[in-house]
Amino acid sequence: MSYAKNAGHRHQNPQPIAKDYMQEALIEAQKAGKRGEVPIGAVLVHQGAILARAGNRTIELHDPSAHAEILVIREACQKLQSQRLPDCDLYVTLEPCPMCAAAISFARIRRLYFGAADIKGGAVENGPCLYHQPICHHAPEVYSGFRESQCAHILRDFFKQRRGESGT
Repeated sequence: MSYAKNAGHRHQNPQPIAKDYMQEALIEAQKAGKRGEVPIGAVLVHQGAILARAGNRTIELHDPSAHAEILVIREACQKLQSQRLPDCDLYVTLEPCPMCAAAISFARIRRLYFGAADIKGGAVENGPCLYHQPICHHAPEVYSGFRESQCAHILRDFFKQRRGESGT
């Protein structure tokens, strides 16, 4: 069962997911991992269709802001010719960091669905809990735990492999 966190209240997800968009985000995460990037994937959905999809590309693009969430927001804004995405939902495999959480707020994304929590770097339910701060102008509905074990597993495997390669 999924829950929403909006203004500090938990309630059941009011909208059934017609398609498993988190599975699509996991595919993007796997692609990112194969490129040597941290395996995080995102898809942005508008009117029931995937408008943008991406995995992390920080290494490939030599850009520390090229997180999956930022890339799909940029692509969707270009496609819709708008800086705001109020009728869009974002699915991402890991809890967004402070930069991505702020971009989600600035883009006015309607709903955020994420898989695994990020205790060290997350900014939605962990860390600064950005959407509960008075400086936050827009807080999306937040639904966490979608395919959580799969999302966490892909990250754990990636970092185990990296540690094994470096000999530490």
